[in-house]
Amino acid sequence: MIQIDALPAFTDNYIWLLQDNASKRCAVVDPGDAAPVLAWLGNNPGWQLSDILVTHHHADHTGGVAELKNITGANVYGPANEKIPARDVALSDNDKITVLGLGFAVHAVPGHTLGHIAFYHADPQSPLLFCGDTLFAAGCGRLFEGTPEQMHHSLSRLGALPDNTRVYCTHEYTLSNLRFAVAVEPNNPDVTGRFEQVTQWREENRISLPSTLALEHKTNPFLRVSQPAVKQKADERTGTDNTSPTAVFAALRAWKDKF
Repeated sequence: MIQIDALPAFTDNYIWLLQDNASKRCAVVDPGDAAPVLAWLGNNPGWQLSDILVTHHHADHTGGVAELKNITGANVYGPANEKIPARDVALSDNDKITVLGLGFAVHAVPGHTLGHIAFYHADPQSPLLFCGDTLFAAGCGRLFEGTPEQMHHSLSRLGALPDNTRVYCTHEYTLSNLRFAVAVEPNNPDVTGRFEQVTQWREENRISLPSTLALEHKTNPFLRVSQPAVKQKADERTGTDNTSPTAVFAALRAWKDKF
């Protein structure tokens, strides 16, 4: 049984820590800072960091990789098409890896960066998705390198995974994303209800993750671009008829960038 916890980093990053209690081996996803991981290892003697998974090249996801590799000797997995420090295994679309006994499929999800990947564990009872900065709770990443077409395709691919998939993204952006979702769909009770719940959680300093794909389909405007109410709002923003889901996505992303 793998336990997953969040190690907070910087102001709003999460480094995901996967723990195999039987073997006392652990893995981390997107360690932008080595310090939280080293602190956990220091507080939990006998544990070994065996694997480091990286979704994309941004420093807040890779800044701690080389130091952790140097200290622990962990295997570093990262996207083949990006420069990842201390990478041992370069991963491309549809590659498969095993970490702590869990099998993961690699999905190429360009948009936020061109080489961005996600890691998907397809357990029927409890599927897991580590998606970096592509899919957020109630949102998606900015298009720093890719096109709206690429990001919409990437989100559609992730959105096609099973509804019970737990979504482990890497930032505590949920509340600000839900403020935007309310602006897009003010009459969606799932959105307003989630906004109220996450508002309370954050007041209590509770983490809002992981999400599930079922919840994202109900509340994430970037997965709801085919909904008439979402298209209507996008059309109002642009003053045009956004005839395709990609056009609706592009209009929403441009709006969110200035929101």
